[in-house]
Amino acid sequence: MRRWIPDNVSVSLVTVPPVGQTQAAVALSNSTSIQEVFKRTLESFSAMYKRRAFLHWYTGEGMDVMEFSEAESNIQDLIAEYQQYQEAVADEEDVDEEAYEEEEVEQ
Repeated sequence: MRRWIPDNVSVSLVTVPPVGQTQAAVALSNSTSIQEVFKRTLESFSAMYKRRAFLHWYTGEGMDVMEFSEAESNIQDLIAEYQQYQEAVADEEDVDEEAYEEEEVEQ
C-alpha cells in the first residue's frame, strides 16, 4: 500500500467480491472533514469516561486507567492536526485567488 495518495483519493475495483456479489469496490479518501467524526467520537468518549461508564470491564481485563486518558489526548491531537491542515489549505486558496485577481488586473 502506498503511503501517499495523489489528490487524497484512491478508488479501486476489487477482483474478489464478497460472497453472493458480482463486484465490490473500495474508496479511500483523506479529507479534513473527517475531523467532525472524530469530534463526535471524542464527545461521546469523554462523557462516558467522565462518568467512568464501563471502565470496570476494561480495567478488569488488565487495561490501565491511564490508557483512557492517553486515548483521549491522542484524539484531541488528531483533531488539532486535521484542523491545522484545513486552515493551511484555506490560506493557500486565498493566496491563489489573490494571484489570479492580480493577473486579471494586469491584463
